Amino acid sequence: MRSVQPRTMDAPSPIAASADRPRVSAAIVHYETPDLLVRCLKALKASQGSEGLEVFVVDNASSAFDPAAAAAAFPGAVIIRNKDNAGFARAANQALGVARGRYLLLLNPDAFVAPESVALMATYLDGHPDVGCVTCRVALEDGSLDLACRRLFPTPIRSLYRMTWMSRLFPRSRRFGQYNLTYLDEWEETEIDQPCGAFMLVRSEIRDEVGLLDERYFMYGEDTDWACRMKQAGWRIMYVPTTTVVHVKRASSEKFRRQTIRYFYRSMRIFYRQHYEPVYPPLLNATILLATHVREQIELTADSLLRLRRRLSGVLRRGA
Repeated sequence: MRSVQPRTMDAPSPIAASADRPRVSAAIVHYETPDLLVRCLKALKASQGSEGLEVFVVDNASSAFDPAAAAAAFPGAVIIRNKDNAGFARAANQALGVARGRYLLLLNPDAFVAPESVALMATYLDGHPDVGCVTCRVALEDGSLDLACRRLFPTPIRSLYRMTWMSRLFPRSRRFGQYNLTYLDEWEETEIDQPCGAFMLVRSEIRDEVGLLDERYFMYGEDTDWACRMKQAGWRIMYVPTTTVVHVKRASSEKFRRQTIRYFYRSMRIFYRQHYEPVYPPLLNATILLATHVREQIELTADSLLRLRRRLSGVLRRGA
């Protein structure tokens, strides 16, 4: 069998749109999940109209990455290999900044599209010129809804409901369940504030009007910030559950849980200071930032205790 050689780019330069402009350009940021990446690319290849897809794979200096396997899974994919882990936002921008597609697809390597997913979402944007971003139903491996795929913005009161577990205790309440819209049927099309970065299809005009992902976010929060800037610019964001994408959530982050806890709360603080601190009183800002710090320390302590428990269990098993 003839081997497929990957197209590689170290420092891509902007690509001008032309007569053969692809309808959709997909940007996939990869880190330490090579098997899932191949599965993701194969699902894209099996998509309706895959010949019109432009695909970028940006690898963030993974220790286990096979560019030939990625190229074989989606022939013609552009492979960008970073020498260091640039973080999600910066790596995604390496692809989004040079993509030629009319629509830009942000896709996780652990998310697997159905054959009709990309085409249906692109067609939806074709027919709704006031919509800047669309996402579909995103499901976990067990088939249940990934709640992160349709959310409102994390205002202080919504964050309070989540931190105090009120949103879980009363998911059908319009007050307590508003962040993840759990009071709505998951098959109901609805306008949202933000999708999750696992699957979001964006008009290329967004890139010129509001910019790309904010690279201050190393991991987490960049999709929320991007959506916030889209909404501020007057674009609508829609959740359209006419197709389902499967998401193996936290496939990469669970391998580096302590780091990801720190990245998550760092992103929360960046987002709050950027979008909420200017409009809320200083005392409330100080209280929220302190609560965020306390919550981070609790999760880090819980992670340390879990690691200690696992080590002790291992010692006991070896001694038995």
